[in-house]
Amino acid sequence: MTAWAGRRGPSRRPRPRGVWVASGTGIVLVLVLALGAYLPLVGFLGGVTATTAGLVPFPVVRIALVTLLGAVVVVALLLLALTRRHTATSVVAVVVAVLVSRAVTAYPVVTIAIASADRAGDVWPIVTDLWQRFAA
Repeated sequence: MTAWAGRRGPSRRPRPRGVWVASGTGIVLVLVLALGAYLPLVGFLGGVTATTAGLVPFPVVRIALVTLLGAVVVVALLLLALTRRHTATSVVAVVVAVLVSRAVTAYPVVTIAIASADRAGDVWPIVTDLWQRFAA
């Protein structure tokens, strides 16, 4: 007897429910981070740059490149999680995807704080000021 099951190819075991749950949870978490944290944060930081007449720099190219690279990595990890046949592998890919999306979300704040510190000479007051404005 061969491993072929008719016209559909070799018989493969179906994906466990845990793979679907992990992948769905990862997609929801990444979308919540993107729509609920990243976009408002970038909008806020762009507004701060506009209201300070460029005193607080906004490095558009670096932020855009990190965002695009992060999006590619997150999508690849979520596709990897979705196509696995073991729940543990899928969960690991989802966790890494969420961590990458959190890092991409935090990158604009860190970049703007460092760029502002070059002008101001001190990183921590700028970071705390931006954090207080964003958290309030």
